[in-house]
Amino acid sequence: MALNKKFHFAVFLPKYEKLEYWRSQVEGIEKAALEFSKFGIVLDYFFYDFNAASFKESVKKVLEFDCDGLLFAPIFYEDSVQFLNEYKKKNIPVVMIDSNISNEDDHAYVGQDAFQSGYLAGRLISFAVKNERHVLIFKITREIESTSVYLQRIDGFYSFFKGNEELTNFKFSEVTIKDSGIDQMNLEMFSGISSIFVPNSRAYIVARFLEQNNIKGIRIIGYDLLNENIEYLNKGVIDFLINQRPESQGYMGINYLYKKLVLQEDAERTHYIPLEIILKENYFPARR
Repeated sequence: MALNKKFHFAVFLPKYEKLEYWRSQVEGIEKAALEFSKFGIVLDYFFYDFNAASFKESVKKVLEFDCDGLLFAPIFYEDSVQFLNEYKKKNIPVVMIDSNISNEDDHAYVGQDAFQSGYLAGRLISFAVKNERHVLIFKITREIESTSVYLQRIDGFYSFFKGNEELTNFKFSEVTIKDSGIDQMNLEMFSGISSIFVPNSRAYIVARFLEQNNIKGIRIIGYDLLNENIEYLNKGVIDFLINQRPESQGYMGINYLYKKLVLQEDAERTHYIPLEIILKENYFPARR
């Protein structure tokens, strides 16, 4: 079924060279592009740095670019909502990956249910409870405001404990630092803490600090199978990782556009990636 017609898909993502998670997304996208290239699919990439100015500059280019479909990772919430409202005028299919910022049926989404993943993290933290438990939500952010998916995870986490009122022996505190402020971490932050929830892929930063300071007995749960996270998972410093399967997200995002535009099928608009709990006992390198 080789076609003469070309289908141009714009891919609008954060720069991935130094970021393992986003590199995996691109690997999945490239895998799908190779598989579907015989059907005339051509990808055009638009990458932005993790700052609002770079994002807005890329938005201009994407809005000017003529294409058949768009795959988009909406990291900056407010700016992304504004962009999608403007992009709606083009009347072409849009599929979001990683973060779902639209409650309407205008756009498709491939990724995890962020609220449910936070709820699951709360359940994991609640296991093996003994006496009073002090949970620290450790937020390590880039030089940007917290993203939508990040906040949804924290909401889901708290929701678990609100919905299970018998878990009265839990108390919570929060710490927020930026990437540039990692050296601000200190022992006092972890005094009396029994469990730590890191609502993004930076659990390894906390794990490394605890290991370097010989702090034991604190349960850590975080996200993503980054090499550094896996290192501390295998050492037993990180207890749980919730795998978002970024390569699958990228692949399925392109697959959605292929079904919608090339095959002209009614593809499912929302596809939630299963919440996969990884422990050192069930981790296998092939599971990305």
